[in-house]
Amino acid sequence: MKKILVAVITIAFLASCSTPKNAINDLAVSNPIETELDLTNVVDDKVPVLINPGRFTQETVIYRLPKVVQGTYAVSDFGSFIDDIKAIDYNGNELTITKVDTNTWSISNAIQLDKITYWVNDTFDIENSGDKPTPFSPSGTNIHPENYVLNLHGFIGYFDSLKNNQYKLEVAAPASFVRTSALQNVGNKTSEDGNNITSSYFAPRYFDITDNPMMYGNLDVEEFEVGGIKIILSVYSPNKKHTASKIKETMFKSMQAQKMYLGDVDSTPRYDIYLYLAEQGEDSPKGFGALEHHTSTVVVFPEDAPAEALAQNMIDIVSHEFFHILTPLSVHSEDVHYFDYNKPTFSKHLWMYEGVTEYFASLFQIDQGLVYEDEFYSKMMGKIQAAAGLDDTMSFTLMSENVLEEPYASNYFNVYQKGALIGMCIDIMLREESNGNKGILSLMKELSNKYGKDKPFEDDKILEEIASMTYPSIQSFLDTHVVGTTPIDYNIFFEKVGLEVSESKVETNYIQNAGALIVGANPEQGTIFFNNLVENNSFWNEQGVKSGDIIKTIDGTEINLQNANQIFQEVFMWQPGKEVKVVLNRNGEEVTIGTTLIQSYTNGKKLQQSETATEAQNNLRNAWLKG
Repeated sequence: MKKILVAVITIAFLASCSTPKNAINDLAVSNPIETELDLTNVVDDKVPVLINPGRFTQETVIYRLPKVVQGTYAVSDFGSFIDDIKAIDYNGNELTITKVDTNTWSISNAIQLDKITYWVNDTFDIENSGDKPTPFSPSGTNIHPENYVLNLHGFIGYFDSLKNNQYKLEVAAPASFVRTSALQNVGNKTSEDGNNITSSYFAPRYFDITDNPMMYGNLDVEEFEVGGIKIILSVYSPNKKHTASKIKETMFKSMQAQKMYLGDVDSTPRYDIYLYLAEQGEDSPKGFGALEHHTSTVVVFPEDAPAEALAQNMIDIVSHEFFHILTPLSVHSEDVHYFDYNKPTFSKHLWMYEGVTEYFASLFQIDQGLVYEDEFYSKMMGKIQAAAGLDDTMSFTLMSENVLEEPYASNYFNVYQKGALIGMCIDIMLREESNGNKGILSLMKELSNKYGKDKPFEDDKILEEIASMTYPSIQSFLDTHVVGTTPIDYNIFFEKVGLEVSESKVETNYIQNAGALIVGANPEQGTIFFNNLVENNSFWNEQGVKSGDIIKTIDGTEINLQNANQIFQEVFMWQPGKEVKVVLNRNGEEVTIGTTLIQSYTNGKKLQQSETATEAQNNLRNAWLKG
C-alpha cells in the first residue's frame, strides 16, 4: 500500500429458493461457494449479494466480512456496510441469524441453510462521514451508475470453516459496461433481451476473492506488454480529463524500466492497473494512493491533478505497488501467509514490506536513467526530513507488530520514510562489504528464491537469517536501528559514497518547506491557516501571504477540516504554470490571490557530491546508484 502525502490535518431475487446441494463437511474444499452480485438491480446505492455455500452438517455456522484486509494496516470493518442480511432455508423461510459483532453473524439451524442474502453500501461516498470507519480508498468500493469499483472483500465474506473452499462468482451488469477483472473469467452469458451480461469468475479460495479486484462501467482501457507481462490499464475519469492512452505512455516507459531493473525475478503473465480519478465532491473518495495485490493494483488520485503531476505520481505509486511482487508477495512471514481477516496479527517487518519496496521505487528510477542524481538525492533528503517529524526512537519491529494501536498507528507513515532509508543504508552497506557486487536487490532475490509466495518465513528468525546470508555489520545495523531505538546517523552512510549534506536553496512545493507543512488547523474554529513557515516559502512569500492568514477557498472550493486533506493533497501535486485563485481571511479582511504558479524554493538541506570524495567513494556510489 502507498498513500500519497501525510494526512495534512490530524485532527428482489432475495426471496427465491433453490434446489438442495450435495452435503459437504466443514473442511470440504471440493464444492465451490456460489456467489452473485447484481449490478442491474441496484437500489438506493446498494448492490444485492447472494451467497450459496452448499449444505452444512453442523448446527451453527459463522459468516464474516473482513475487519482488516491485507496491505492496509488499519481497521476497515467492511461488515458495517452490510444491510438487511438474511439467512434463507430450502423452503424459502428465514432462519435465525444473530449479529455477533460489526463483521460477524452466527446462523442457527445451519443444516437447513440454503443461502444468505444482503445489500452492500459502498465506501467511497461516506468517507470521513463519522458514521463508519473509513477504509483506505483504494481498498474501498464504489457503486455508481457510471462506475463500480469492486474490491470484492467489500461485497463477499467467508465462513470460518470454509476459507479454503473454491468460489464461483457471477456478476450481472448492463451489456454496455466495460468490465476488467484480475480474477479468472470462465464465461459470459447474455440475457434474452440483450440488455445484460452475466460474467462468471473462479477463485481457488477466499484469499483469491480478496486479492483480485474488478472495475465495471464506462471505462477507458488500454493494453500493452512489458517483458512478457500483459498490462491492462483501466481508467475511470468522470469528466474525461485524463485518458488511458496518455497514461499508458508513462506506464510503459516506467514498467519497462522496472522489469529491466528486476531482471530474472519470477513474475506474472498479466498485471492489472485500476485507476479511479476522483472529483472534488463531498461523496468522492479522499484517500489518494494505491493498494497492491499479487497481480494488480488499485489507484485513486484526484481528477484535477495536472497531467505532469499525475504522470510522476503514477510512476512513484504504481512502481511501489509493482515492486511488492518481491515483498510481501514473494517474501513474507506466517502472519501474512495465514492472514486472519477478523483477528489479524502483524509481522515485525514493515521496514521490509513497505520500506524496502518504497526504496526500490526510487532507486530503480536513477538506476534506469529515468531521473537525474539530484532528483534521487532530493527524494532521500525529503524522507529524512519527513522522518524527523515522527518518533525516531521508536523500535521499527515493535511499531510494525502493533501497528493498529497507539502510539504506533500514528507513526505508520514512517514506513515510507525511515523504512525506505533503512533500505538505503542496508543497500550501501552491502555494496561496501561486497566490493560493489551485491546490494539489497540481490538479498531480496535470494530470499525470494528460498521462500516464494507459497512458503512463509518465521517472523522471529528472519533477521538472524538475513545476517547469516550477509555480514556481521548488517546484523549490528538491524539490532541497533531496526529492532533497537537508536536513530540513524545518515551522514555516516553518505560519507561512504562520497556525498555530503549542506545548507542550500532547494525546490519545494506549495504546501511544504522541504517536507515540513506550512499550514495548521484550529479545531475549535474549524479553520485552516498558514503557519510561520510560510515566510520561508518563496512562492507564497512573494504573494504577500502572512503567518496566521486563514485559507477560505482554493480555486473556488471552501476549505474546512473535513475536506482539507483531500484539497491539500491536490495542492501537493500543483505544478508551475497552473492558474490558481486563493482567498484568504486576514484579520477579518478578505485577501484574494490570483496568479500563475512559479517554482517555489525554501532554505533547506541538500545532498550533493563531496568535493573531496575519493576514487573508492565514487566507485562505491556508482555501484550503489547504477548496480
